[in-house]
Amino acid sequence: MTESTSMEKRAEGNRKGLNRREVPPAVGLLLVLAFMNLLLYFCLDRFFVSPRRSALDPSHCPYGYFRVGQMKNCSPWLSCEELRTEVRQLKRVGEGAVKRVFLSEWKEHKVALSRLTRLEMKEDFLHGLQMLKSLQSRHVVTLLGFCEEDNTVLTEYHPLGSLGNLETTLNLSKYQKVNTWQHRLQLAMEYVSIIDYLHRSPLGTLVMCDSSDLPKTLSQYLLTSNFSIVANDLDALPLVNRSTRTFVKCGHRELHGDFVAPEQLWPYGEDRPFQDDLMPAYDEKVDIWKIPDVSSFLLGHVEGSDMVRFHLFDIHKACKNWIPEERPTAQDVLDTYQKVLSSLRDTVLAQTREML
Repeated sequence: MTESTSMEKRAEGNRKGLNRREVPPAVGLLLVLAFMNLLLYFCLDRFFVSPRRSALDPSHCPYGYFRVGQMKNCSPWLSCEELRTEVRQLKRVGEGAVKRVFLSEWKEHKVALSRLTRLEMKEDFLHGLQMLKSLQSRHVVTLLGFCEEDNTVLTEYHPLGSLGNLETTLNLSKYQKVNTWQHRLQLAMEYVSIIDYLHRSPLGTLVMCDSSDLPKTLSQYLLTSNFSIVANDLDALPLVNRSTRTFVKCGHRELHGDFVAPEQLWPYGEDRPFQDDLMPAYDEKVDIWKIPDVSSFLLGHVEGSDMVRFHLFDIHKACKNWIPEERPTAQDVLDTYQKVLSSLRDTVLAQTREML
């Protein structure tokens, strides 16, 4: 072997050794950046996805059964005897025109026991119970039992209370991580999902009549521990039936203000006193009129909420059409909300990747 050949082989061996043992600094830095970019992408994507809803909702149990908390099996609705002997009443946590609500305990589960306030309100109380029984789903608070003899109803307890407590709850330090436009928009979507469910319910087209102003409307819904919304107060859900020309009137008194739909206002002027029998009836589109106001409350004033409002401007303007027939359906609104959420989320992710 010549000296020249020997030197070439040693040089080749040195190059192979370098390839095996050393990575140029620039290449290493690029690999690290690529890995960090990928990791951040998945973290952001996970962060922007709304909290998962529990799979254990009433729809997983047959009719007449329930499952709450850590229960593995469905249990039949509790009877009068079981409500009297197994439920321990703790303290009153709410009261309305129809019922008082007590935080109670059943087999180590916190539950809500509702009692009729006045006998003259029994018809509304029983209507609410019938709605609870018929509409059990992920959109409605879980029914655990009832006793018509004692005028009591037992439902799942949600410690965060009504939707009206949203701002107070989100201002707590432990909930700051969900106080974002993404999660708030998801809440608005869940609210509209409930309206859509009521408008296309198993019973027909139902109207949420206990909604004469924003605080009253918010009090009809509960905020769950995993930041979902469920309808809770179903005492005033009249039925619209177009085939029989059956429409509704929300109560027997005159309504006022911009929150209610125009067709809910007395149409004959101040010179003519209100008469319930002369007040025209209306349909479920009164619920659509109120969606922008409720959604605006749910969006709040966090960073990014005005951006969301801007993208929802057109659909909300359509909701406020003075001609009820020209307002969108709840499903139309929900579809738009979903498109806006997906579009804005993709935009934020793209901007974040470009910054890296």
